[in-house]
Amino acid sequence: MFELADQMMFDNSEDRDWQERSNCLGVDPDLFFPERGASTKEAKAVCAGCEVKLECLEYALAHGEKFGIWGGMSERERRRLRRQRALARRSAVSA
Repeated sequence: MFELADQMMFDNSEDRDWQERSNCLGVDPDLFFPERGASTKEAKAVCAGCEVKLECLEYALAHGEKFGIWGGMSERERRRLRRQRALARRSAVSA
C-alpha cells in the first residue's frame, strides 16, 4: 500500500509487485492511518476502484497489520474477516 517500500521491508519482491499498480501509490500515507475516531471514508474511496485491492488486503492479513486501511478495510473489519475465515475453516474441518 502507498510507498510501503519506504516504510517497511517486504519478504520478497513478489509482495511489491501489487504495490506498483495500487491506486494509493504516491498518496499521503497519513490518509490510510487516520487518528482514532477519524473518518476512513477518503482512504476507502482510494481503495474502492483499485485493481490490487485484494492483494493489499491479503498482504495485511498475512502480515498481521494491525493499523491502517489496507485493501479498503479498517483494523476492525480485518479482525472480523479473520474471525469469519477461522470459523469457516473450523466448519469445513468438522464437516
